[in-house]
Formats: sequence, C-alpha cells, structure tokens
Amino acid sequence: MSTQTWDETRVRALHDDLVSLYEPVDRVAEHGADPTAEPGEGVRQLVTTILSQNVADENTRRAAEALFERYADFAAIEAADHEELRETIRVAGLPDQKAARIQRALTAIREETGGAYSLAFLDAMATDDAKAWLTEIKGVGPKTASVVLNFHFGKPTMAVDTHVERVSKRFGLVPESASNERAHDLLDDQVPDELIYPLHVLLIRHGREHCSARGADCDNPVCEAYCDCEHC
Repeated sequence: MSTQTWDETRVRALHDDLVSLYEPVDRVAEHGADPTAEPGEGVRQLVTTILSQNVADENTRRAAEALFERYADFAAIEAADHEELRETIRVAGLPDQKAARIQRALTAIREETGGAYSLAFLDAMATDDAKAWLTEIKGVGPKTASVVLNFHFGKPTMAVDTHVERVSKRFGLVPESASNERAHDLLDDQVPDELIYPLHVLLIRHGREHCSARGADCDNPVCEAYCDCEHC
C-alpha cells in the first residue's frame, strides 16, 4: 500500500493520469444520471443492483430479463409468491436472499410514498440522508445504495466494488484495514464531487486491466506513480 498523503490535488492528478492511460469517462455513454428518466427507473435500478450482488454481469442481465418479463409491474413483483420469485431470479445466485431483499425494498418504497413505486423522493434528500434511507432496508448495503444514488440521481457517493476497494487500498486512498463501509465513507470524503463517477469507472477499469487481485500487471505509469503493492 502506498504511504503517500492524499489530498484533493493528488486525487485530481490520479484521475488525470487514469484518463491518460485509458480515456475520459463519458457519463452519458456509461450510465449517468438521467433527469428525463421515468419515475420507476430508479426502482428498476435498485432491483437490478440487488440482483447484481456477488454475481457476474451476464447472470445479472439474464435474471433481470426473466424478472421483468414474468411480472407486469413492481406491484406484481412485491406480491409474488416467494418460491416463484426465487426460481425466476435463480440465475443471479442467492435466490432466497435476493427475492426477499427485492420484496422488502418494494414494500419500503410503496409505504414511504403512499402507494407509488418511485424513488423520486430521494432526489430532494441530502446524499447522506438518502443513503441512510436506502441502507435501512435489510440487504441494501452502501455499495447498492451508492450505485442507485450516483448512477440514477447523480448524487456524489462512490460505489465501492471489489475493484475500487482493491485499487484504492493498494494506492493508499483508504487503509488496508478499512471495511467496505468505511471505504465508502473515506472515498466520499476525499474525492471531489464531480470526479466521483468518472473515478469510479476508471478505478474499475484499472482493476480489471492492470491491478488484478492475482498476477497484477504493474508495468504502467499509474501503478508506477501511485502503487507499491507486493506486485510492484
């Protein structure tokens, strides 16, 4: 882990160096906050993100397609027989837990809004308050909440997946001993708001292409400048 001190200037330099190694992040081409999105899109993203927990993207896609083809709307998903719902999303893994999480989330949203399946009310909340509301739902952790809040609403909160956490620890942005929840808090504090989304995307790309968990390829200018892990 790097022992150099991080401040805003160094975080911005990291972002620029990652852009030089890869390319600028086009928010629109990725996911990005969409102010014209239908009210239910935030709920769909929450449900899909729950499906994506601890599973490959392809299986997430297949589970989401099966879910939204089988049920006409969110009310039908909330009211679905648990066994039937579990089998519908089985390809996503952990089907019992994820079925329960999805139904709990839909119930919480409906009760909060008085009957609507919309997360629009989160847009008016401060980021911390919106994250607290989401993470009060059992099975919705800080990463799932941050995906919804940043990707859908454009709120400044970093979604810390395994790649972001690994690279951030190797670069010394967060301590090796930090929990995933603590890593979320530290990165939210350190990264300028407008860089949270692009840096999230760039750290994931770096984790996939160079800074992998095993057999990392450190022969690149970013690792040379910021990392002194065992592979370097």
